[in-house]
Amino acid sequence: MSDSDGKKTLGLRGGGSRPGNVKQSFSHGRTKNVVVETKRKRVVVPKPGGNKGGNAAPATDGSRRPAGITDVEMARRLKALQAAKAREAEDAANRAAEEKAREEERARRRAEAEAKEREQREAEEKARQKAEDEERKKREAAEAAKRAAEPAAKAAAPAAGAAAPRNNPASKPAPAQTPRKSDREREERGRSAKARTGDDNRRSGKLTLGQATGGAGNRHRSMASMKRKQERARQKAMGGTVEREKVLREVQLPEAILVSELANRMSERVGAVVKSLMNMGMMVTQNQTIDADTAELIIEEFGHKVVRVSDSDVEDVINEVTDKDEDLQGRPPVITIMGHVDHGKTSILDAIRNARVVAGEAGGITQHIGAYQVTTESGTVLSFLDTPGHAAFTSMRSRGAQVTDIVVLVVAADDAVMPQTIEAIAHAKAAEVPMIVAINKCDKPAADPMKVRTDLLQHEVIVEAMSGEVQDVEVSAHTGQGLDQLLEAIALQSEILELKANPDRAAQGAVIEAQLDVGRGPVATVLVQNGTLRQGDIFVVGEQYGKVRALINDKGERVKEAGPSVPVEVLGLNGTPEAGDVLNVTETEAQAREIAEYRAQAATDKRAAAGAATTLEQLMQKAKDDETVSELPILVKADVQGSAEAIVQAMEKIGNDEVRVRVLHSGVGAITETDIALAEASGAPVMGFNVRANTSARNTANQKGVEIRYYSVIYDLVDDVKKAASGLLSAEIKETFIGYAQIKDVFKVSNVGKVAGCLVTEGVARRSAGVRLLRDNVVIHEGTLKTLKRFKDEVAEVQSGQECGMAFENYEDIRADDVIEIFERQEVERNLD
Repeated sequence: MSDSDGKKTLGLRGGGSRPGNVKQSFSHGRTKNVVVETKRKRVVVPKPGGNKGGNAAPATDGSRRPAGITDVEMARRLKALQAAKAREAEDAANRAAEEKAREEERARRRAEAEAKEREQREAEEKARQKAEDEERKKREAAEAAKRAAEPAAKAAAPAAGAAAPRNNPASKPAPAQTPRKSDREREERGRSAKARTGDDNRRSGKLTLGQATGGAGNRHRSMASMKRKQERARQKAMGGTVEREKVLREVQLPEAILVSELANRMSERVGAVVKSLMNMGMMVTQNQTIDADTAELIIEEFGHKVVRVSDSDVEDVINEVTDKDEDLQGRPPVITIMGHVDHGKTSILDAIRNARVVAGEAGGITQHIGAYQVTTESGTVLSFLDTPGHAAFTSMRSRGAQVTDIVVLVVAADDAVMPQTIEAIAHAKAAEVPMIVAINKCDKPAADPMKVRTDLLQHEVIVEAMSGEVQDVEVSAHTGQGLDQLLEAIALQSEILELKANPDRAAQGAVIEAQLDVGRGPVATVLVQNGTLRQGDIFVVGEQYGKVRALINDKGERVKEAGPSVPVEVLGLNGTPEAGDVLNVTETEAQAREIAEYRAQAATDKRAAAGAATTLEQLMQKAKDDETVSELPILVKADVQGSAEAIVQAMEKIGNDEVRVRVLHSGVGAITETDIALAEASGAPVMGFNVRANTSARNTANQKGVEIRYYSVIYDLVDDVKKAASGLLSAEIKETFIGYAQIKDVFKVSNVGKVAGCLVTEGVARRSAGVRLLRDNVVIHEGTLKTLKRFKDEVAEVQSGQECGMAFENYEDIRADDVIEIFERQEVERNLD
């Protein structure tokens, strides 16, 4: 502290303190005198003439203000004090304004509550008045009836009145029952008590949580329940009826249904349905299933209408739709080419398409149904179906006739009518489609078209040259003779038919062929018959379903959509369908899955019912046949579904009373270890038609001694099975696989063609051996080698692990990563065990 603040220094002497003695006592009688200094409190006495007013200017003299306070500090303190007083005044004004606003809000709410309560009292008063008026009218009517009956009663009982004592109060007539004031007061007290209990939803006293939620304890009423309660209270206050009208519904009833689902469809409480079932003597819970008859009784008891449905109703979503005439548009005709083997069906189609389809077929015959679109020089679009001509493909030709508009019957002029030609005529007549006869091979010297026309008369086919209605054209696939006349005849026939379809609807088509591709999965060749099939559509086909992942036309190009009469390959199935199945587009994937599952279950039940013996006589006959008949079990694997079906049908025709062929399993795709395991358990050989076994299956077959036989032509397969079944196997052509080679690269050499640079991966490659070209374990070509070179030298054989160059005879469609199978054929004598 500074020396100029006016204070005196502390010390032992002076007016600020005084000394004194204090005697201290200790234990054992000891004492001690201590000198202490006592300080006195300084009292500040204001001098006369000082600052007595609160609002006067601050004194500049340091002796007139608190010690240590400067002028600046004093001014700052006074300013802060004034600001605090101003804030206090402002806060007081704000509090007064808020209090006034709250008071106004409370008054407004109180007025609204009073108005609402007044309206409610008026409504209750009106309802009470109405009830009293009705009660008074009833009493007046009763009194009037009583007064009308009194004279008759007095006349009927005069004797009884005379005999009764005069002073008997029971003999006096009862006075009329009129409402007394005490009764009205009692009713008013009862009504007020009812209001206090909250029966009419009026709240009084403190509001509890249970009253606010409309329930007691932990039970809370739903919003719908509160609304229903309010509606009942309003109807009761207005004097209307409280009961609501029952809604009658149409309940769809399947063969079996859960109790909870039945209550849900009727919109009834589950407890009420369970109670009704218990009254019928059925002790069930909401999670148990009841039959349709019992459910029908429950539905009728509740007053609803029953609509019976079955499992087959899932297919109602794909019912036939009748198209309007204004929606129909012209579509290309679908032409099916039929005829006997080697009569030139595919050759005629090749001449029209300017393509070489025959070169890719094993043995020079068509093994599969081909679907192509051809545009003629005049601009007419035609859709062709090329069906196989062998007898085993009867069912495939039948499917071709079912989806066709026009049948072209090809008959060789040098061979006349043959058995398969007769079958083709029968299929065309069964399908009720017009027929055009194409007499092929007219360029040969031995051709006799008139003999063909004459032979057709035996089968009720009368051509125009014989004064009939069937068109006939003489053609030659090699020279091109008559092809223009054939196309003109097809165009004329299609104009007569006036073929139309609606492209603006859900697509519907038929599966021409189906196969299991290694890289693409299940693939189906579909001919669209109505509507437009687009990429992304969800469909069901037979027992399979899927979503269109890609559409590929007959030229191998991807397309976005396919209209009526357009053949396309469809990718995106979950399984391989049967050839001949109908494709339908559905709205959702759930519908397609449900339909496919129903069809699969129905097919399984049908097969189980067909294979089961139902009577004792059938069981005994089956046991007797098993003892006397020898069976030849086989497994069949083919590249496409149609070929597998045709082989199975051919196997069923082989046999007699002593021997028969039984197909244990037939499928599509490469031979797998599962097939080898089934064949080993049954002691059956595996027949591969245009497919091969993978490496693991081949090794398993060698270890377990299972025979795998490969075929490329169906004749050889059927003939071998016939010989094996009849025991007439004289000499068998046995194939010995001697090696495998993989194509690394393809080179084009002048004057030679395409040469494959190969690496022999297994065995040995010999020039004299036969070869097959495999692509994804499927046979693409079978033939012989044109050249086998090691560096620049022609060699006889190449060992495993060495590189070589190979070229095929009359075949150049080779690609990298293809596999070449080298084999040798030997004739081996066999005896049937």
